[in-house]
Amino acid sequence: MGVVAKRSSMTFYSDGTSQYSHRVRIVLAEKGVTVETIDVDPEHKPEDLASLNPYNTLPTLVDRDLVLYEANIMMEYLDERFPHPPLFPVYPVARAQSRLWMYRIQRDWCASVDFIMSGKGTAAELDKARKELRESLTSIAPIFSEKPFFMSDEFTIVDCCVTPILWRLPALGIELPETKALQPLLDYRARLFSRDSVRASLSEQEREML
Repeated sequence: MGVVAKRSSMTFYSDGTSQYSHRVRIVLAEKGVTVETIDVDPEHKPEDLASLNPYNTLPTLVDRDLVLYEANIMMEYLDERFPHPPLFPVYPVARAQSRLWMYRIQRDWCASVDFIMSGKGTAAELDKARKELRESLTSIAPIFSEKPFFMSDEFTIVDCCVTPILWRLPALGIELPETKALQPLLDYRARLFSRDSVRASLSEQEREML
């Protein structure tokens, strides 16, 4: 799938190491939106960010007079602002299910990724977090033998949340062994990583993670 640029006046303040910035960059690339991406060092944020975002956090998306500073809200806004290709399902029940998957991914996986990447725990705590994340990912491998994407025949907003996690596994010290049981998950990962939008979304830091 080719990425076709759509005119916009957006500015995106991005942390090149953050899974949350990454998921928004994937949506932007999937939609083919022209955006000015400003790579920000979280330890040295520009003064204008604090004037835009009361929490002075990353990522932050500016679209004319609108300023958004929560990744999932940005993703939903972009899907509505640029409806093609759609990343959320059309029907309310399916949309609610997608949001529920996003919530579970946040609780079950994203928190572990954040903790491991912070390096703030003890060696035992970090090893425990790695083990739990690896086992949780391993447990869902069978679902990818049924559909090519996360509970879907099409690439969706949920895949935009999962991709940054799978991309960061080597940097987290987590390896997915090439076993028959894990093959559906490995094939899913390969499908994600081969997408033009995922490749286009990568920051310099992310390109060095694999």
